[in-house]
Amino acid sequence: MRHMSKLFRKPKAAAVTSPTKLTLNAFFDLKYRSFVQATKRRSSHDVYLFDKHMRPTLGAKLLADISGEHIDAWMLQQIDDGYKANTVNKHASMLNRILNIAVHWGYLGNNAFKSSAIRKLPVGDYVQRFLTRSEISQLLSACKQSTHPYLYLFVKLLLLTGARKSELRLAKWRDIDADKMQLFVAVSKSGRSRTVQLSAAAFVVLEQVQQRSTALGLPTTGDSWVFTNPRTQLPYTSFHIAFCRARAAAHLPTVRIHDLRHTYASLLINNGASIYEVQQLLGHYHISMTERYAQLFPNTLQDRVNIIASTIDLDRI
Repeated sequence: MRHMSKLFRKPKAAAVTSPTKLTLNAFFDLKYRSFVQATKRRSSHDVYLFDKHMRPTLGAKLLADISGEHIDAWMLQQIDDGYKANTVNKHASMLNRILNIAVHWGYLGNNAFKSSAIRKLPVGDYVQRFLTRSEISQLLSACKQSTHPYLYLFVKLLLLTGARKSELRLAKWRDIDADKMQLFVAVSKSGRSRTVQLSAAAFVVLEQVQQRSTALGLPTTGDSWVFTNPRTQLPYTSFHIAFCRARAAAHLPTVRIHDLRHTYASLLINNGASIYEVQQLLGHYHISMTERYAQLFPNTLQDRVNIIASTIDLDRI
Protein backbone atom coordinates (compact mmCIF):
# COMPACT_ATOMS: atom_id res chain seq x y z
CA MET A 1 0.00 0.00 0.00
CA ARG A 2 2.84 2.37 0.86
CA HIS A 3 4.29 1.75 -2.60
CA MET A 4 0.93 2.52 -4.25
CA SER A 5 0.51 5.69 -2.20
CA LYS A 6 3.73 7.00 -3.70
CA LEU A 7 2.31 6.54 -7.18
CA PHE A 8 -0.80 8.58 -6.45
CA ARG A 9 0.61 11.11 -4.04
CA LYS A 10 -0.11 14.68 -5.06
CA PRO A 11 3.13 16.11 -6.48
CA LYS A 12 4.69 19.11 -4.84
CA ALA A 13 4.89 22.35 -6.76
CA ALA A 14 7.73 22.00 -9.23
CA ALA A 15 10.82 24.00 -8.42
CA VAL A 16 11.99 26.52 -10.96
CA THR A 17 15.23 25.22 -12.41
CA SER A 18 17.41 25.75 -15.42
CA PRO A 19 14.54 25.26 -17.91
CA THR A 20 13.47 28.80 -16.97
CA LYS A 21 16.25 29.93 -19.29
CA LEU A 22 13.79 29.20 -22.06
CA THR A 23 12.54 32.16 -24.02
CA LEU A 24 8.82 32.50 -24.68
CA ASN A 25 9.46 31.44 -28.29
CA ALA A 26 11.37 28.33 -27.20
CA PHE A 27 8.72 27.36 -24.66
CA PHE A 28 5.98 27.69 -27.26
CA ASP A 29 7.86 25.76 -29.95
CA LEU A 30 9.29 23.00 -27.75
CA LYS A 31 6.56 22.56 -25.16
CA TYR A 32 3.29 24.40 -25.65
CA ARG A 33 2.75 23.67 -29.36
CA SER A 34 2.49 19.89 -28.88
CA PHE A 35 0.23 20.43 -25.85
CA VAL A 36 -2.22 22.63 -27.74
CA GLN A 37 -2.20 20.29 -30.74
CA ALA A 38 -3.32 17.47 -28.46
CA THR A 39 -5.93 19.45 -26.53
CA LYS A 40 -7.49 21.90 -29.01
CA ARG A 41 -9.44 21.25 -32.17
CA ARG A 42 -8.12 24.40 -33.87
CA SER A 43 -4.52 24.41 -32.68
CA SER A 44 -3.42 26.04 -35.93
CA HIS A 45 -5.25 29.19 -34.83
CA ASP A 46 -3.12 29.38 -31.66
CA VAL A 47 0.03 28.97 -33.73
CA TYR A 48 -1.11 31.73 -36.07
CA LEU A 49 -1.89 34.13 -33.21
CA PHE A 50 1.40 33.44 -31.47
CA ASP A 51 3.45 33.90 -34.64
CA LYS A 52 1.71 37.16 -35.50
CA HIS A 53 1.19 38.83 -32.13
CA MET A 54 3.64 37.37 -29.60
CA ARG A 55 6.69 35.97 -31.35
CA PRO A 56 7.89 39.32 -32.81
CA THR A 57 7.43 41.31 -29.59
CA LEU A 58 7.67 39.16 -26.46
CA GLY A 59 9.06 35.97 -27.99
CA ALA A 60 12.78 36.67 -27.53
CA LYS A 61 12.39 37.42 -23.82
CA LEU A 62 13.17 34.80 -21.19
CA LEU A 63 10.01 33.52 -19.52
CA ALA A 64 11.24 34.78 -16.15
CA ASP A 65 12.01 38.23 -17.57
CA ILE A 66 8.51 38.94 -18.86
CA SER A 67 6.99 41.48 -16.47
CA GLY A 68 3.56 42.96 -15.94
CA GLU A 69 4.84 46.18 -17.46
CA HIS A 70 5.89 44.30 -20.61
CA ILE A 71 2.40 42.82 -20.91
CA ASP A 72 0.69 46.19 -20.40
CA ALA A 73 2.89 47.78 -23.07
CA TRP A 74 2.23 44.86 -25.43
CA MET A 75 -1.55 45.23 -25.06
CA LEU A 76 -1.49 49.00 -25.48
CA GLN A 77 0.69 48.70 -28.59
CA GLN A 78 -1.97 46.52 -30.19
CA ILE A 79 -4.58 49.20 -29.52
CA ASP A 80 -2.26 51.73 -31.16
CA ASP A 81 -1.94 49.36 -34.12
CA GLY A 82 -5.70 49.53 -34.62
CA TYR A 83 -6.88 46.30 -33.01
CA LYS A 84 -10.18 46.40 -31.13
CA ALA A 85 -10.19 45.93 -27.36
CA ASN A 86 -12.07 42.64 -27.64
CA THR A 87 -9.45 41.27 -30.04
CA VAL A 88 -6.58 42.35 -27.78
CA ASN A 89 -8.30 40.68 -24.82
CA LYS A 90 -8.42 37.41 -26.77
CA HIS A 91 -4.69 37.67 -27.51
CA ALA A 92 -4.00 38.44 -23.85
CA SER A 93 -6.10 35.46 -22.75
CA MET A 94 -4.00 33.16 -24.89
CA LEU A 95 -0.73 34.58 -23.54
CA ASN A 96 -2.07 34.21 -20.01
CA ARG A 97 -2.86 30.56 -20.71
CA ILE A 98 0.64 29.93 -22.09
CA LEU A 99 2.26 31.47 -18.99
CA ASN A 100 -0.07 29.53 -16.69
CA ILE A 101 1.04 26.28 -18.33
CA ALA A 102 4.67 27.33 -17.89
CA VAL A 103 4.03 27.88 -14.18
CA HIS A 104 2.15 24.58 -13.88
CA TRP A 105 5.01 22.65 -15.47
CA GLY A 106 7.67 24.37 -13.39
CA TYR A 107 9.30 26.46 -16.11
CA LEU A 108 8.21 29.71 -14.47
CA GLY A 109 7.77 30.86 -10.90
CA ASN A 110 4.90 33.34 -11.32
CA ASN A 111 2.63 34.44 -14.12
CA ALA A 112 3.41 38.09 -14.90
CA PHE A 113 -0.27 38.76 -15.59
CA LYS A 114 -0.79 38.92 -11.83
CA SER A 115 1.33 42.06 -11.70
CA SER A 116 -0.02 43.71 -14.86
CA ALA A 117 -2.14 46.84 -14.51
CA ILE A 118 -4.52 46.19 -17.41
CA ARG A 119 -5.30 42.46 -17.52
CA LYS A 120 -8.50 43.11 -19.49
CA LEU A 121 -9.48 46.09 -21.60
CA PRO A 122 -13.05 47.42 -21.27
CA VAL A 123 -15.18 46.52 -24.28
CA GLY A 124 -18.64 47.72 -23.26
CA ASP A 125 -21.83 45.72 -23.69
CA TYR A 126 -21.97 42.97 -26.29
CA VAL A 127 -23.74 44.29 -29.38
CA GLN A 128 -25.68 41.87 -31.53
CA ARG A 129 -26.39 42.61 -35.17
CA PHE A 130 -29.61 41.39 -36.75
CA LEU A 131 -30.20 41.89 -40.45
CA THR A 132 -33.53 43.26 -41.62
CA ARG A 133 -35.32 41.66 -44.55
CA SER A 134 -34.14 44.42 -46.87
CA GLU A 135 -30.54 44.01 -45.65
CA ILE A 136 -30.75 40.26 -46.25
CA SER A 137 -31.91 40.98 -49.79
CA GLN A 138 -29.08 43.49 -50.34
CA LEU A 139 -26.47 41.06 -49.04
CA LEU A 140 -27.69 38.11 -51.08
CA SER A 141 -27.82 40.23 -54.23
CA ALA A 142 -24.19 41.25 -53.68
CA CYS A 143 -23.15 37.67 -52.97
CA LYS A 144 -24.85 36.55 -56.16
CA GLN A 145 -22.66 38.98 -58.12
CA SER A 146 -19.48 37.63 -56.49
CA THR A 147 -16.99 35.70 -58.61
CA HIS A 148 -16.61 33.21 -55.76
CA PRO A 149 -18.23 29.96 -56.97
CA TYR A 150 -19.98 29.20 -53.69
CA LEU A 151 -20.37 32.42 -51.67
CA TYR A 152 -24.02 33.04 -52.58
CA LEU A 153 -25.04 29.46 -51.78
CA PHE A 154 -22.94 29.38 -48.61
CA VAL A 155 -24.55 32.56 -47.25
CA LYS A 156 -28.03 31.31 -48.13
CA LEU A 157 -27.40 28.09 -46.23
CA LEU A 158 -26.14 29.99 -43.19
CA LEU A 159 -29.36 32.03 -43.14
CA LEU A 160 -31.55 28.96 -43.64
CA THR A 161 -29.86 26.76 -41.03
CA GLY A 162 -28.29 29.02 -38.40
CA ALA A 163 -25.21 26.80 -38.62
CA ARG A 164 -21.79 28.07 -37.65
CA LYS A 165 -19.66 28.79 -40.70
CA SER A 166 -17.18 26.05 -39.78
CA GLU A 167 -20.01 23.50 -39.55
CA LEU A 168 -20.91 24.10 -43.18
CA ARG A 169 -17.38 24.74 -44.40
CA LEU A 170 -16.15 21.37 -43.09
CA ALA A 171 -19.25 19.34 -43.94
CA LYS A 172 -19.05 16.28 -46.18
CA TRP A 173 -21.88 14.93 -48.30
CA ARG A 174 -22.07 11.81 -46.15
CA ASP A 175 -22.94 14.00 -43.15
CA ILE A 176 -26.27 14.93 -44.74
CA ASP A 177 -29.22 12.67 -43.96
CA ALA A 178 -31.96 13.29 -46.53
CA ASP A 179 -34.47 11.08 -44.70
CA LYS A 180 -34.11 12.81 -41.34
CA MET A 181 -33.51 16.22 -42.94
CA GLN A 182 -30.38 16.76 -40.86
CA LEU A 183 -26.70 17.65 -41.12
CA PHE A 184 -24.55 15.74 -38.65
CA VAL A 185 -21.69 17.71 -37.08
CA ALA A 186 -19.19 15.36 -35.46
CA VAL A 187 -17.45 18.03 -33.37
CA SER A 188 -19.18 21.34 -32.76
CA LYS A 189 -17.81 24.42 -31.02
CA SER A 190 -18.70 22.90 -27.63
CA GLY A 191 -16.61 19.83 -28.47
CA ARG A 192 -19.73 17.67 -28.74
CA SER A 193 -21.56 16.33 -31.76
CA ARG A 194 -24.81 17.94 -32.87
CA THR A 195 -27.32 17.86 -35.69
CA VAL A 196 -28.37 20.84 -37.79
CA GLN A 197 -32.01 20.70 -38.85
CA LEU A 198 -32.49 21.22 -42.59
CA SER A 199 -35.59 22.69 -44.18
CA ALA A 200 -36.87 21.88 -47.64
CA ALA A 201 -35.46 25.22 -48.79
CA ALA A 202 -32.04 24.28 -47.41
CA PHE A 203 -32.12 21.04 -49.38
CA VAL A 204 -32.85 22.98 -52.55
CA VAL A 205 -29.71 25.05 -51.91
CA LEU A 206 -27.69 21.89 -51.25
CA GLU A 207 -28.85 20.51 -54.59
CA GLN A 208 -27.64 23.74 -56.21
CA VAL A 209 -24.28 23.30 -54.47
CA GLN A 210 -24.05 19.80 -55.87
CA GLN A 211 -24.86 21.04 -59.36
CA ARG A 212 -22.25 23.78 -59.07
CA SER A 213 -19.61 21.28 -57.96
CA THR A 214 -20.42 18.98 -60.85
CA ALA A 215 -20.14 21.90 -63.29
CA LEU A 216 -16.71 22.69 -61.82
CA GLY A 217 -15.61 19.07 -62.23
CA LEU A 218 -15.46 18.48 -58.47
CA PRO A 219 -16.50 15.20 -56.80
CA THR A 220 -19.79 14.95 -54.91
CA THR A 221 -19.39 11.49 -53.43
CA GLY A 222 -20.10 10.80 -49.78
CA ASP A 223 -16.51 11.41 -48.74
CA SER A 224 -16.27 14.70 -50.64
CA TRP A 225 -16.51 18.12 -49.03
CA VAL A 226 -19.76 19.95 -49.66
CA PHE A 227 -17.79 23.15 -50.33
CA THR A 228 -14.61 22.01 -52.08
CA ASN A 229 -12.04 24.59 -53.10
CA PRO A 230 -11.45 24.02 -56.84
CA ARG A 231 -7.77 25.03 -56.52
CA THR A 232 -6.79 22.88 -53.51
CA GLN A 233 -9.41 20.10 -53.72
CA LEU A 234 -9.81 20.64 -49.96
CA PRO A 235 -12.46 22.48 -47.94
CA TYR A 236 -12.21 26.25 -47.96
CA THR A 237 -10.20 27.64 -45.07
CA SER A 238 -12.31 30.80 -45.09
CA PHE A 239 -14.95 32.76 -47.00
CA HIS A 240 -13.83 35.98 -45.31
CA ILE A 241 -12.31 37.91 -48.24
CA ALA A 242 -15.18 37.18 -50.63
CA PHE A 243 -17.75 38.00 -47.92
CA CYS A 244 -16.07 41.31 -47.07
CA ARG A 245 -16.19 42.33 -50.73
CA ALA A 246 -19.85 41.39 -50.96
CA ARG A 247 -20.85 43.25 -47.79
CA ALA A 248 -19.00 46.35 -49.03
CA ALA A 249 -20.89 46.15 -52.32
CA ALA A 250 -24.13 45.81 -50.33
CA HIS A 251 -23.22 48.88 -48.23
CA LEU A 252 -23.25 46.77 -45.06
CA PRO A 253 -19.66 47.25 -43.83
CA THR A 254 -20.27 46.18 -40.23
CA VAL A 255 -22.03 42.88 -40.94
CA ARG A 256 -20.07 39.77 -39.98
CA ILE A 257 -20.67 36.22 -41.17
CA HIS A 258 -21.62 35.26 -37.60
CA ASP A 259 -24.39 37.87 -37.69
CA LEU A 260 -26.23 35.55 -40.08
CA ARG A 261 -26.56 33.12 -37.18
CA HIS A 262 -27.89 35.91 -34.95
CA THR A 263 -30.34 36.81 -37.71
CA TYR A 264 -31.53 33.20 -37.95
CA ALA A 265 -32.25 33.23 -34.20
CA SER A 266 -34.11 36.55 -34.38
CA LEU A 267 -36.28 35.32 -37.27
CA LEU A 268 -37.18 32.20 -35.29
CA ILE A 269 -38.16 34.24 -32.23
CA ASN A 270 -40.15 36.78 -34.24
CA ASN A 271 -42.11 33.90 -35.71
CA GLY A 272 -43.07 32.32 -32.39
CA ALA A 273 -40.25 29.87 -31.57
CA SER A 274 -39.64 29.29 -27.85
CA ILE A 275 -36.26 29.84 -26.22
CA TYR A 276 -35.94 26.06 -25.83
CA GLU A 277 -36.54 25.52 -29.56
CA VAL A 278 -34.00 28.22 -30.41
CA GLN A 279 -31.46 26.58 -28.09
CA GLN A 280 -31.92 23.23 -29.82
CA LEU A 281 -31.77 24.66 -33.33
CA LEU A 282 -28.62 26.69 -32.61
CA GLY A 283 -26.95 23.78 -30.84
CA HIS A 284 -26.26 25.68 -27.62
CA TYR A 285 -25.18 23.28 -24.89
CA HIS A 286 -26.12 25.75 -22.14
CA ILE A 287 -29.35 27.74 -22.15
CA SER A 288 -27.35 30.76 -20.95
CA MET A 289 -25.95 31.09 -24.47
CA THR A 290 -29.46 31.36 -25.88
CA GLU A 291 -30.57 33.83 -23.22
CA ARG A 292 -28.59 36.56 -25.00
CA TYR A 293 -31.61 36.73 -27.33
CA ALA A 294 -34.05 37.12 -24.42
CA GLN A 295 -34.79 40.77 -25.25
CA LEU A 296 -36.23 39.64 -28.59
CA PHE A 297 -38.92 37.48 -27.01
CA PRO A 298 -42.31 39.20 -26.59
CA ASN A 299 -43.21 40.14 -23.03
CA THR A 300 -46.03 37.69 -22.30
CA LEU A 301 -45.83 37.83 -18.50
CA GLN A 302 -48.92 40.04 -18.17
CA ASP A 303 -50.88 37.62 -20.35
CA ARG A 304 -49.71 34.72 -18.21
CA VAL A 305 -50.80 36.22 -14.88
CA ASN A 306 -54.21 36.99 -16.37
CA ILE A 307 -54.61 33.24 -16.94
CA ILE A 308 -55.06 32.80 -13.18
CA ALA A 309 -57.82 35.40 -12.97
CA SER A 310 -59.66 33.83 -15.90
CA THR A 311 -59.28 30.34 -14.46
CA ILE A 312 -60.40 31.14 -10.90
CA ASP A 313 -63.39 33.48 -10.65
CA LEU A 314 -62.70 34.73 -7.12
CA ASP A 315 -65.66 37.13 -7.13
CA ARG A 316 -68.06 34.18 -7.22
CA ILE A 317 -66.42 32.28 -4.35
